[in-house]
Amino acid sequence: MNGLQSTAIQCPYCWEFFDTLVDCSVPEQVYVEDCFVCCQPIVVNVVTDGEAIVRLDVSAENES
Repeated sequence: MNGLQSTAIQCPYCWEFFDTLVDCSVPEQVYVEDCFVCCQPIVVNVVTDGEAIVRLDVSAENES
């Protein structure tokens, strides 16, 4: 297994869904990813158990 998991997230700006890849080998991570539809910055907060996503939250960059 390569540790990458595809998951759909919803943009907090335009509300469109798009797929992104999460590295499940990292237990806790926070990063910014631009929406593939409207290009706005999205804060992605992920918790994994080393093999799968346990929790994934997204928010607008200015909400943090």
